[in-house]
Amino acid sequence: MDIVCLDLEGVLVPEIWIAFAEETNIPELKKTTRDEPDYDKLMNYRIGILKEHGLGLKEIQETISKIDPMPGAKEFLDELRSITQVIIISDTFSQFAGPLMKKLGYPTIFCNTLEVAEDGEITGFKMRCEKSKFTTVKALQAMGFNTIASGDSHNDLGMIEASKAGFLFRSTEQIKADYPQYKAFEEYDDLLNAIKEVLD
Repeated sequence: MDIVCLDLEGVLVPEIWIAFAEETNIPELKKTTRDEPDYDKLMNYRIGILKEHGLGLKEIQETISKIDPMPGAKEFLDELRSITQVIIISDTFSQFAGPLMKKLGYPTIFCNTLEVAEDGEITGFKMRCEKSKFTTVKALQAMGFNTIASGDSHNDLGMIEASKAGFLFRSTEQIKADYPQYKAFEEYDDLLNAIKEVLD
């Protein structure tokens, strides 16, 4: 049995931190997993900037409420879910993902959790498991699933590499150049067709 594992940000919805950086005029927050492969380092860097500017969960959630899925993302996801099982595996947080899942028709998502103080300050984060995307794909395989994975960033490469088939989607020129073994797509129809070819 096949299951498709998709990244969320950059694949189905815009990058939350980039949107928040633009909303707050704090360019340092534009750094994402496309730029920094070490997720712990990236998140601690972000939390430090939020603290410096006195910003917390409420302000980020206000930005998220204005974010819509990328044009065509919901239709792509709907069609994919009509032909196979799909899980979104994201390094985002449950406190961020809720409104976006509503706009995408409530697909299944595995993500992480923020540690938030009573005043709304983000004090830390709890990862679901180590190397969450790779570990999740390996666990699905242990349960008898063949995985097909797609993402855009450094933190997606583990699940792409471990899967029966893996594709880059709207990735950076650098990642595409560094990993030429993975087909790279820019349009949902092309990604959908590539996944269909792999499905049993």
